[in-house]
Amino acid sequence: MIKDNQKSLNRLHIVIDAILIVAAFVLAYEVRFHVLTRFSLFALSENERYYSLPKYAQNLYYLVPAYLIIYANCNLYKPKRGGGGRLLYWNLFKANILGLFVFATVLYAIHENDISRGLFVAFAVMNFSFGAGFRFILGRILKAIRKRGFNQKHVLIVGYSRTTEAYLDRVRQNPQWGYHIHGILDDNMEVGTMYKKAAVIGTCDDLEDVLRENSFDEIAITLGIDEYIKLARLVGICEKSGVHTKFIPDYRSVIPTVAVMEDLDGIPAINIRNVPLNNVFNSVIKRAFDLVGASVALVISMIPMLVIAIIIKSTSKGPIIFSQVRVGLHNKEFKMYKFRSMEVQSEAKEKKAWTTANDVRVTGIGRFIRKTSLDELPQLINIIKGDMSLIGPRPERPYFVEKFREEIPRYMIKHQVRPGLSGWAQVNGYRGDTSIKKRIEYDLYYIENWSLGLDVKILFLTLFKGFINKNAY
Repeated sequence: MIKDNQKSLNRLHIVIDAILIVAAFVLAYEVRFHVLTRFSLFALSENERYYSLPKYAQNLYYLVPAYLIIYANCNLYKPKRGGGGRLLYWNLFKANILGLFVFATVLYAIHENDISRGLFVAFAVMNFSFGAGFRFILGRILKAIRKRGFNQKHVLIVGYSRTTEAYLDRVRQNPQWGYHIHGILDDNMEVGTMYKKAAVIGTCDDLEDVLRENSFDEIAITLGIDEYIKLARLVGICEKSGVHTKFIPDYRSVIPTVAVMEDLDGIPAINIRNVPLNNVFNSVIKRAFDLVGASVALVISMIPMLVIAIIIKSTSKGPIIFSQVRVGLHNKEFKMYKFRSMEVQSEAKEKKAWTTANDVRVTGIGRFIRKTSLDELPQLINIIKGDMSLIGPRPERPYFVEKFREEIPRYMIKHQVRPGLSGWAQVNGYRGDTSIKKRIEYDLYYIENWSLGLDVKILFLTLFKGFINKNAY
C-alpha cells in the first residue's frame, strides 16, 4: 500500500540527498581549486597552499548528518501530494542557508581558519542546485506515474457538504496527486448519488463495517458544519481502525483560505488568517529588503526628484512635497509623502475628495507625474522611516477606510501588514479608479502568500509595466 511505498521512498530520498551533499562538496572543491584558479581574480599566489580533498572531506562526517537532520526539520521528507512546488524549493533554500550557518559555526568553534570561503559559496550553490534538480525530476516522475493510475492513495470520504464537492473538484483537477476515491458515506444523501465520479455508498453508521472490509490509506472527513456533533464518534472509529484520518473543515465561508494551527499549551487554535509576515524571521527579511531597496532607489532617483521639485516650484504656488494622513500597519495613521500634483486646497476638501478624470485641480506637471507614478517617489522616505514597505497593499485615507470597512468584506485585513509603494493589486491593473473589491482580493492573496520571491516578482513587474497608470487622473 501507499504507506509502505512512502516509507521506502523517504529512505531512498534520504540516501540520495546524502549522495548529493557529498557530490556537491567534492565538485565545489574541484571548482574552487582547479577551475576558478585559472582566472586572475581567483588565482592563488605561489606561496599559497590549500588542504587536499581527503582533508576537506573529513568535514563530511558531521556535515552530511547535520544537513539531513535540517532537511527533515524543514519538512523536506513529508509527502508531496497536493503540495506547492514553490514552498518545497523555499524550504530547501532555507535548509541550505541554515546548513551553511551550522558549517561555519562548527569551523569557528574548532578554530579552523584555513577553509576556503569560496568553497563555502560554491558548495551552497551546488548543493541547492543538486537538491532542487533532484526534487524537480522526482516530482515529474511521480506525477507521470500517478496520472497513469499507479502509486495511488486510496481514500474514503465521510460526510457530504460543500467542502466535499470542493475537495473532489481539486482531486479530479489534479490526477497527478494520485488520489483514488472509493466512495462517500453520508446520512443525508441517497445511496447512489454521484459527484465527480464519486458515489454515496452508505451512511455514517456503516463506517465500521466499510473499514473492516476494505483497506484504505486515508479517510477524509468532510462533514457539513451543522453535523459536527458526529465528529468525535466518527474520529474515534477511524482512529480505532488505524487508518490515517484527515479532517477537512467546512468553514470556507468564515476562513476562506489556508488556516494555520497554533498550540496554546495543549489547546489547538486556528488562526483565522495566515499572515507569513507575522513570523519574526520573515518580517526581519522583508524589512532588510525594504531598507536596502529604498536606499538604492533613493540614490538612483535623486536627480529626477530634483528636476521634478524645480518644475513644481516654478509652475504653481504651494509646497513641493504634499503630505497626507493614511492608515497603515495595525490601523495606525501616518503622514505619507508625495510630490504635490494639484493646486493647494483646504484640508476639509482634501480629506474626502476623490480625484476624477479631467480634474481641474491637477496641475500641468501634476498630470504627468501622476500618470507615470513619479509623484510617489518621496514615499521612499516613508519606507526608510518604517511607515511603509516597497511592496504591500496601498494605504488609504482614514475617511475612506471607515467607509470601506463597512462596505467591503475583509477590507481591514490589509492593515495586518505595512502598506506598500507598489503591490500585487497594482501590477495586476487595479490602481486608481478601479474596483475596490477586486483590489482587496489581490491584497489578501499577497498577505496570505507572501514570500521574498513574490516581492521581487512584483518589484520587477512594477519596473517594467507598473509605472504608467491609465487610471490616474
